[in-house]
Amino acid sequence: MIRPHHFGVTVTDLDRAVEFYRDTFGLDSVERFAVSGAAFAAGVGVEGATGRFAHFVLDGARIELVEYDPAGPAASESDVNQPGATHLGLAVDDLDAFYADLDPGVETISEPRTTESGTRILFVRDPDGTLIEVLEP
Repeated sequence: MIRPHHFGVTVTDLDRAVEFYRDTFGLDSVERFAVSGAAFAAGVGVEGATGRFAHFVLDGARIELVEYDPAGPAASESDVNQPGATHLGLAVDDLDAFYADLDPGVETISEPRTTESGTRILFVRDPDGTLIEVLEP
């Protein structure tokens, strides 16, 4: 049986990313840990890799932030419609209130919009450029 466990986001600075997700979305980091060793490096396919991790639990699934050493090259910033693009989707009860409370430094794609399906959406970027769709179903 398959069930969600986590959605991973690679970040350049774990502490900065934890602060962003905590402050922007009100999430509490429930677990922080580091992983290293030959099995980890072989498993992720990066020689000598170590990782620092932070997990946030959301309704039974986790958002996993990971900072790797050595860090790889930055992925090109992609638009949501490019093949291979990824994004996180997080639901809120009141998108307008969420938008009004956003720190002015948080990059947004547009103001909140209502789609043809009636869902209200807003895309923001985390400090590393990862797209996050904030929606009010």
